[in-house]
Amino acid sequence: MSSILALLAIAVDRYLRVKIPLRYKTVVTPRRAAVAIAGCWVLSFVVGLTPMFGWNNLHAVERAWAANGSVGEPVIKCEFEKVISMEYMVYFNFFVWVLPPLLLMVLIYLEVFYLIRKQLNRKPSAPPGDPQRYYGKELKIAKSLALILFLFALSWLPLHIFNCITLFCPSCHKPTILIYIAIFLTHGNSAMNPIVYAFRIQKFRVTFLKIWNNHFRCQPAPAVDEDPPEERPDD
Repeated sequence: MSSILALLAIAVDRYLRVKIPLRYKTVVTPRRAAVAIAGCWVLSFVVGLTPMFGWNNLHAVERAWAANGSVGEPVIKCEFEKVISMEYMVYFNFFVWVLPPLLLMVLIYLEVFYLIRKQLNRKPSAPPGDPQRYYGKELKIAKSLALILFLFALSWLPLHIFNCITLFCPSCHKPTILIYIAIFLTHGNSAMNPIVYAFRIQKFRVTFLKIWNNHFRCQPAPAVDEDPPEERPDD
């Protein structure tokens, strides 16, 4: 949950950078950024902990336990689909907190690419080349973030599709190996993002090298050419 909210926040940030580059720093202040980050984390906790607040299969397990004539506390088999409600996973988690943000991000990045291409096709203004360099850099970053979004969809949609099959077609056969692959993809997505960030975005790569050298190799990081100071177009 926190991953998709973070991706959505980043997408909105990139949109503002290309839509209002001259007013970006006055709109996206450190205080507003901190509030947005805190809001993402709070919302993630609320959505993720909703099953603990009662939206789970406990009552169904208790009814099945009583129907079998058993007494005492029910013995719950610790399996995801036995414990977590598929209505929660499909209607609330997928249809509300995954699919709409995913579609919204696709639209945002399409608009970002359109705005960047539109600016790059314009004749450069004085000083020569400044807007070209700015939007060229934004285009490179947008491509990297769009790749991360694609990997997120590729990693999470298979499992959500299986959840939909479980809810809407309980009798349908689901190959166990495919379910394991879908679960593996969701876990592997967390390992993909740092690799993509490091290979595609230089500032992340430089930061990773500094952390690695300072905290693991216990020596100063080697000199690495960082990105030039942030530019903004003059037109």
